[in-house]
Amino acid sequence: MEEGYIKFHCEWEKGPPLSRALLGSLSRGRQEMYRRGLIGVYTDGIGYGNISHRTTNGHFIISGSSTGQYPQLGPEHYSLVKKIDLTNNSVWCSGPLAASSETMSHAVIYQECPEVNAVIHIHDLALWKALVHRAPTSSATAQYGTPEMAKAIIQLIRNTPVRHREGYFVMAGHEEGLMVFGKDMAQAVARVDCLAGCSI
Repeated sequence: MEEGYIKFHCEWEKGPPLSRALLGSLSRGRQEMYRRGLIGVYTDGIGYGNISHRTTNGHFIISGSSTGQYPQLGPEHYSLVKKIDLTNNSVWCSGPLAASSETMSHAVIYQECPEVNAVIHIHDLALWKALVHRAPTSSATAQYGTPEMAKAIIQLIRNTPVRHREGYFVMAGHEEGLMVFGKDMAQAVARVDCLAGCSI
């Protein structure tokens, strides 16, 4: 597992903690995912999973890099993502922490789906094994945090019903990893509930 290692060039403008007013549903969703063990940290100290929601001007807030170990995140644990560039493998963000290693995956979901305002990246090995290649699944050659993964997500969104029907997909090249999204955080969390309760 290499989860947590940033594979893109990060143009990070270090700044003060984000406004607590922007984080209500995001913080609650993240705390619930941590409680269930779907976001957290492995015994070797490497964190896994991340969560985001859209703000304005094409920006979104995402849990910061290396925050998996914290049961609850505060304003100091998030990053505001302003732009990505797949061609140059670059992300522009600001805040007290650099953006999560899965920032590009979140970003292309927002770009392709204007109706989506919340994205959750979870880890669950049993669920992953049950659903890989039986549900919408990204290419096994696309590794997490890379432009290849972002491009594979774009292809899934454009060429399968995932955007309008499932609201989730499996990352074949990222064992344990699934991405779940919704019109808001409540819908995204509800979709995680459905996956956990209806696994095949």
